[in-house]
Amino acid sequence: MRFGLITPIVTQFPGRHAAWERNAGAEELRRIAAAADRLGYHHLTCSDHVGIATNVAKVRGHTYYDPFSTLGFFAAVTRRIRLVTHVLVLPYYHPLEVAKRLGTLDRLSGGRVIAGVGVGTLREEFELLGIDFEGRGERYEDALRALRASLGKQRPEYHGSFYDFGDVIIDPAAVQERLPLWIGGHTPRSLRRALLYGDGWDPFGLSHDQLLTLLARARGWREWGERASPLELVLSPEELFDLRTAPGRDAAQRAVDRYADLGATILNVRFRHDSLDDYLEQLEVLSAQLDRPTQQS
Repeated sequence: MRFGLITPIVTQFPGRHAAWERNAGAEELRRIAAAADRLGYHHLTCSDHVGIATNVAKVRGHTYYDPFSTLGFFAAVTRRIRLVTHVLVLPYYHPLEVAKRLGTLDRLSGGRVIAGVGVGTLREEFELLGIDFEGRGERYEDALRALRASLGKQRPEYHGSFYDFGDVIIDPAAVQERLPLWIGGHTPRSLRRALLYGDGWDPFGLSHDQLLTLLARARGWREWGERASPLELVLSPEELFDLRTAPGRDAAQRAVDRYADLGATILNVRFRHDSLDDYLEQLEVLSAQLDRPTQQS
């Protein structure tokens, strides 16, 4: 199993971030990225929201760094760690726009990008951007097909129900022959989409028991049986890891074991921490205490 980080500072979700993150910035992020890179963690993340309605911010938070700017910064201060959009709200963009941005980032990072994408759930943000919320599902699936057809290709071509293009050059294109595509979400439909269009499933908001039930059903689906390659299961434990005490380390190991039993290939982890130094110390502990994270080629 490999361990990736839900990067602090860049996404500040109520109840999931520490007070020190409010005033943190580039230097703190540089130190976190450099430490995670040195210790062999699999990836860093950055989420995607344009504008959060004030009534929604009380529940979802309001600090969301731009993923392409942030991951570009991480690319410049690291050498091996993967860079994940976690997740990009794909209906907000044209697939060629996403392919160009991901391709540029992949070129600049030496082929380390993973595209995490989702359908989006905030009606208020869709309305803010002038995008149809009710019809987003079909458009999203067409965008997934169009994006898959475009990533890594200088001359992409796609003819679908919502997107239709050809005779176009996208340069730079991604250097990875197949840039990994992780599908976010929390519904059975998101898992089916991952099986059909993606390389991994990166769900959110599901408890261990909910994942257990859903994955048991999904392993009997035709889509699961017909896949030509294994699906990455990128799971996020409900609990914050607290590795500052022996009981906390034991609890973290039990959580890792429970998610390994579900078939998780990668875990997104968060820590309970009080300062930057506290966070960095726990990065060190996790890399030594648990099964050591290994870098994916």
